[in-house]
Amino acid sequence: MPTFLLWTQQGGILACPHVRGGGELGEAWHKAGQKTTKPNTWKDLIACADYLVKNQYTSPGKVAINGGSAGGILIGRAMTERPDLFAVAIPEVGILNAVRMENSPNGPANTPEFGTMQKEEEAKGLLEMDAYQHLTPGTKYPATLVTAGFNDPRVIAWQPAKFAARLQASNTSGKPILFFTDYDAGHGIGDSRRKQFESIADLLAFGLWQTGAPGFQPLTTAVK
Repeated sequence: MPTFLLWTQQGGILACPHVRGGGELGEAWHKAGQKTTKPNTWKDLIACADYLVKNQYTSPGKVAINGGSAGGILIGRAMTERPDLFAVAIPEVGILNAVRMENSPNGPANTPEFGTMQKEEEAKGLLEMDAYQHLTPGTKYPATLVTAGFNDPRVIAWQPAKFAARLQASNTSGKPILFFTDYDAGHGIGDSRRKQFESIADLLAFGLWQTGAPGFQPLTTAVK
């Protein structure tokens, strides 16, 4: 996405992992990230982040991850499986409570890819990909910005909302856990150019703030 090149203008490195479940590397790659093989998705992301750290492109205190919609599974499970590896996590209008997905308006249409709670093996797969269910009290989680669109017809707003609430209650890192609901937006499809600019500004500003970019830190004021 060209707008994310703005990250590099602030001195960052932009890395785009082609995780399993995507179609970039063929049908077998696509099928290897569905239902019970869905864990390959976030394990691919974790492997990519580990590679960047081990080869000294970055450090855990500088790594920010972002994904939207079904990418909420990716971001939510990466940050719950390896909270130590990331400084920032930004799931946008994301599926973060997968076991409840088919109970939402758009859920049944996604069961061929994610599975259904009506079948035992697929239910186990949905539980594994459910970030909400994998939050652990007393854990130091990365700074997180969770977003929702109040009029979202694809990922209903209560999914990211309940994840954000449980994350706030579980987190002990002292880093901010923010939840933003846009009451004038949906899933992002068809957003005006202004709305797109507002969204990318929020995401980049939060990420740059929490990874220590100099121009994005709060101003300190002397107290007399």
